[in-house]
Amino acid sequence: MTSPDIVIIGAGAFGLATAAELKLAGHAVTVVAPDTPSASAVAAGMIAPAMEAAIDGLPVHVGDMLKMSRMLWDVFATRTGIDLQEMPAEWRGEGAERLMLQMQRHDFAHSYDAASQTLLTHEDAKLDPVAALEVMGEGVTRINATAEAIFREGDDWLVVTSEGVVSAPKLVLATGAAAAIVGLPDAVTRIIDSIVPIRGLIGITRERLSDHVLRGEGAYVAPVNAGPFAGGSVIGASMEAGVRDLEPDMECCEAMLAAAWALLGEEPRPIELEWRAGVRGASPDGLPLVGEVGNGLYVALAPRRNGWLLAPLVANQLRAEIEGQSVTERTLDPHRVLNPSDRSGFRP
Repeated sequence: MTSPDIVIIGAGAFGLATAAELKLAGHAVTVVAPDTPSASAVAAGMIAPAMEAAIDGLPVHVGDMLKMSRMLWDVFATRTGIDLQEMPAEWRGEGAERLMLQMQRHDFAHSYDAASQTLLTHEDAKLDPVAALEVMGEGVTRINATAEAIFREGDDWLVVTSEGVVSAPKLVLATGAAAAIVGLPDAVTRIIDSIVPIRGLIGITRERLSDHVLRGEGAYVAPVNAGPFAGGSVIGASMEAGVRDLEPDMECCEAMLAAAWALLGEEPRPIELEWRAGVRGASPDGLPLVGEVGNGLYVALAPRRNGWLLAPLVANQLRAEIEGQSVTERTLDPHRVLNPSDRSGFRP
């Protein structure tokens, strides 16, 4: 195997988007991750700047960042071959007026009907996560293993895995909500320790319940267009802070399903659903932690629920930093979560 320029630990949306971006730029990349589904696979694949900015009531500058990443998706999908699905997103019921006002504030195109309490936007899109992860990993060297320890040796980072050792001068940590790996510098460990795990639950069915994204209080329903559930639907999604357990909470699942039937305007009926759980990470301010933390070590962490939306923006920023280009956007700077006393000694 040719020695890589860059090793990436993690094979979720951030890790594989960064690998794909670096590969397209001519870098030799190796990804280290166990051969198990990442949290990014347990998602609906929403590329939804309008709805997410409105639902969370985000500051305008953060909404602008989501818009930028949505624009980058058009180019990124074309370059990688990802099937980016243009489809309307609709909010039904309580909260529609509030969300409409937020979309106005962020200057997202939308239509609103006060009588029916529905809000529609064509600014958002969708992809199928498992298919997108597969496409982004094509042509990238992968070691299906767990990273057990990390050491600095000369100008290289050595990653000790369950399948051996791999080294490179540049290392990217895209490890989601996982604990800090043994051997990381203290400041980096403190950055990772600031991340709060958030469990999300989704249900997948082979029944087509909607031909576009529907959202409302307590649930969303979206079509699935690829993989074994192609032609079906996904129902989601919960966000439980501080929970790492991957066993679906059936009480929560049943509440989501009830909310989904209400959103669809249908009477509850028996339906075959496969419930799945994934654990994402969130930083203290809810924004990802992205950038160099020193000596050729980079992080791409804590996507909260916008990992798929922000993936190309994160990948672009990391490629720029790795290639020595200036990065003027410092909103995602990982050092922001550290106390001033923690920030010295490990940043160039």
